[in-house]
Amino acid sequence: MMLKDKAAVIYGAAGGIGGAVARAFAREGADVFLTGRERASVQAVANDIRSAGGSARAAEVDALDEEAIDAHLQSVIDAVGRVDISFNAVGISNAKALGVPLLELDLEQFSRPIAGYTTSYFLTARLAARCMIPNKSGVIMTVTALPGRTGTALNGGYGSAQAAKDALTRDLSTELAPQGIRVVSLRPHGMPGTRTIQEVFELKASRTGSTWEQFQTFLANWSHTRRVMRLEEVAHMAAFIASDKASGMTGTTVNLTMGGAAD
Repeated sequence: MMLKDKAAVIYGAAGGIGGAVARAFAREGADVFLTGRERASVQAVANDIRSAGGSARAAEVDALDEEAIDAHLQSVIDAVGRVDISFNAVGISNAKALGVPLLELDLEQFSRPIAGYTTSYFLTARLAARCMIPNKSGVIMTVTALPGRTGTALNGGYGSAQAAKDALTRDLSTELAPQGIRVVSLRPHGMPGTRTIQEVFELKASRTGSTWEQFQTFLANWSHTRRVMRLEEVAHMAAFIASDKASGMTGTTVNLTMGGAAD
């Protein structure tokens, strides 16, 4: 087991990526602490993990609330004595901006995902790092997306938000590497099993007139393989990167677009 005896905190654990990563971490032996804004949905993931023999605890935590994040991390330390992994899979709704050309978009809606994604990542990373420094080890991770690397249309400030998260990953790593802490982002693309992609389709369909099948084909055609990475594939990669087997990896965004973006 690659993560045996590791304590992992997952933010946005009720979502497609967060839930898949939580399950993968637990299968690899981690004690997983799942958080989300609605306890019931997070608890359902925790119940699944426990029924499969894993260790999981759920809590209601707003990943934009510094005091709530800090209090939860303290509860993790009280329970198991350490925080080894912080994984931010929080999604910020971009509903009012999706499908709207930038020239028609107001500043508030353009800025909303930039502020939300970067604030959540900054707070969860900074507070987790403070818990990791005494042990001189830890891994901080998040999820970005293809629009942060290449131009896309009708996505509002989403691409700018993901690019900002990539930059924050590099900056955090530069400062935290001397403390033994690694910082890595994952960049998958267009997975139909996530709420974000479903929201994108629903809001853009009225403008583009595309069907769900056509939209999935559009996403798949970005890649060399003509398919998008599956949730379980992203989760397996996350578990590997969080493990000591990836100890040489930090300050980077791992390209999981299957050729959709060239790094």
